[in-house]
Amino acid sequence: VQLQASGGGLVQAGGSLRLSCAASGRTASNYALAWFRQAPGKEREFVAGISRNGVFTNYLDSVKGRFTISRDNAKDTVYLQMNSLKPEDTAFYSCAADLWGRGDIVSAVAYEYWGQGTQVTVSS
Repeated sequence: VQLQASGGGLVQAGGSLRLSCAASGRTASNYALAWFRQAPGKEREFVAGISRNGVFTNYLDSVKGRFTISRDNAKDTVYLQMNSLKPEDTAFYSCAADLWGRGDIVSAVAYEYWGQGTQVTVSS
């Protein structure tokens, strides 16, 4: 499966952005999907994940209540709605797919496929 992320940009603190990640090549409903991010000088970290049918979600503690992951399997797309953005959310955000969703949803090693990512910059 190929993943194409979009929706990043520059926003002021307190603002919102919605990231999208479109899957192509295979049916997205076969995959658990997630967003990871990596800031300069820091390790990549799990941000949010969603199960194949969208029923189960998981979030990084620092984004709970501010970010929402969702998916539209009819459009083979996963979204990350980011509200109340903070400067510490500044990072390069990548989407990832885990075929059959059997891996640990928060672990990067569970994901076989990665999109090219999109930059999110939050100014103070």
